[in-house]
Amino acid sequence: MIVAAHQPHFLPWLGYLDKIAKADVFVVMDDLQYEAQNYINRQRVKINCGATWLTVPLLRGAQSDTVLDKRIDNSATGRHHWQHRAWRTLEIHYGKTPFFKDYAGDLHDVFTRRWDRLIDLDLHMLDLARTWLGITRPITRASTLGLTGQKTDRIIDMCKKVGAKLYLSGSGGSTGYLDETAFKDAGIGVMWQQFRHPQYAQRYPRVGFVSHLGFIDLLFNCGPEARQILWGRAEEVSR
Repeated sequence: MIVAAHQPHFLPWLGYLDKIAKADVFVVMDDLQYEAQNYINRQRVKINCGATWLTVPLLRGAQSDTVLDKRIDNSATGRHHWQHRAWRTLEIHYGKTPFFKDYAGDLHDVFTRRWDRLIDLDLHMLDLARTWLGITRPITRASTLGLTGQKTDRIIDMCKKVGAKLYLSGSGGSTGYLDETAFKDAGIGVMWQQFRHPQYAQRYPRVGFVSHLGFIDLLFNCGPEARQILWGRAEEVSR
């Protein structure tokens, strides 16, 4: 069994979803310390001058807050509310894409329903992404596993708790702290994710292709072809 894990993302990018699709089970690390200036409460989308951020404002908390602790700041009203601004950005800049209407109903619900906890919003967005892209891998929350240890020890404990013999790691920051010898001693292998970001037709072609956006950019522009664009004919998600 292959396990992969990551903190939750708001509007996850394609590489995040690729990692889920290539694992047998995915663990949402919802009990880690919240990291500001990350993707847990924000993501980029494409507008007429390039990329811009959609951000979910958060109430101020303690520096030790975990992702589970974070609460959304809904104090703004009217056109200044984060949901209104986010939805208007999507309507204005994606409303004329070929498949916007196919997903607009569910997304409009996201941006009109009240959300208080960031984790609930992020997991809902992830569920939409998995449904629309046909990713059926089960999701487990780290907060339900009672994990112990830090960094490599914590990941090894996670692997044991879910019964995994292989850990699929991204090729980003984890390369600096994963102790592959410790994994080997624990009888667990390490795989490194290999993801090549696809290019596809986007709105505003004059500004060039913009990669590493929220997954909705691919869906709005390509609709049902999104799966094939991500994984080709030999789709990993069918493994």
